[in-house]
Amino acid sequence: MHRRLATALAASALAAVSVLGTATAADAAPADKAQVLSNWTQTSASSYNQWVAARSNQAAWSAYQFNWSTDYCSTSPDNPFGFPFATSCARHDFGYRNYKAAGSFDANKARLDSAFYEDLKRVCAGYGGATKTTCNSTAWTYYQAVRAFG
Repeated sequence: MHRRLATALAASALAAVSVLGTATAADAAPADKAQVLSNWTQTSASSYNQWVAARSNQAAWSAYQFNWSTDYCSTSPDNPFGFPFATSCARHDFGYRNYKAAGSFDANKARLDSAFYEDLKRVCAGYGGATKTTCNSTAWTYYQAVRAFG
């Protein structure tokens, strides 16, 4: 009897593996993945804050199979002149990587770049005087770089 049960369980497991093995990543991700991605890549502070919260709890979003990898500000400094741009760069990478994977990067690139610039300007808003001016100028330079080369 144990032999028959073991054989039946093994056959069942093989059937499950063969069915699951043919599923694609898109099939496994929740249906609202595109909407969640869109919500997290808008220009608003609330969109940025939602993404930061999700990034700090990536396990809760694992079913969505988002690509959270980042090289931060690529070959540019992550904290130019001491301005903390790294998280803004990470969100920009998130948008680029996930829209490329979804096959809709070209339709979203301009908004992703604009969201990046808004994120950088929010960093700069915490400064005053000449330091704020320097930060905003640096943010503009980073924005122009991603528009041209991103």
